[in-house]
Amino acid sequence: MVHLQKGRYTARLAEGPADVKAAQRLRAFCFGLKVSLDIDSYDSTCTHVLIEDTATGTLVCCYRLLTLCGADLPRCYAAQFYELSALETYEGLMMELGRFCIHPDWRDPDIQRIAWAAMTDLVDAQNVQLLFGCSSFAGTETAAYLDAFAMLRARHLAPPRWLPRVKAPDVFRFAARLRRKPDLKKAMRRMPPLLRTYLMMGGWVSDHAVVDRQMNTLHVFTGLEIGAIPAARKRLLRALV
Repeated sequence: MVHLQKGRYTARLAEGPADVKAAQRLRAFCFGLKVSLDIDSYDSTCTHVLIEDTATGTLVCCYRLLTLCGADLPRCYAAQFYELSALETYEGLMMELGRFCIHPDWRDPDIQRIAWAAMTDLVDAQNVQLLFGCSSFAGTETAAYLDAFAMLRARHLAPPRWLPRVKAPDVFRFAARLRRKPDLKKAMRRMPPLLRTYLMMGGWVSDHAVVDRQMNTLHVFTGLEIGAIPAARKRLLRALV
């Protein structure tokens, strides 16, 4: 059972429908949806992690996790958008990270630190070998993110043996289309915080971005092989557990 505390924040697992509803409400707000709750069929099969202000109980961050093996991949969220047959031969358990969001009024870096520490605890407890998910850029226009996508193409594409193939009807094939040399400072400024953290730990991405007009995002499939995380970074994450 995850129950961690860092500074003024506590990480814990959702304990019932009320907790899941609170996460759905925060997600709808963070994603700018025109509904009060962000609900889908995956919520019932996932483990939900909540990060709260310890003093007030205010929910400031949430995400959900789904543990699966290669044969289970067709039932994960990302499989709606990416053709993942290459990963079906992956040996070891995988865990899908989804709906990660932090309340925009709360900018304390300790929130993301404790969120990743809680995730590390669950990954270690289940001996998960691959963490993956969809990392989102705000909006559906690519122009503002060309340096970020050029950097992903140059440095962070998935190994060919695991590369997701195109499935969604509307995609931006940045690996095939971009030949520009990225401005690294501009690239990192435009890189979503969650994706930036994945990359710092050795993560990799698909060669295309999905244009998701329902969620008003561009997203890339993102994978992180646990064995590839630098030892020093693993120690930092586990020091919080």
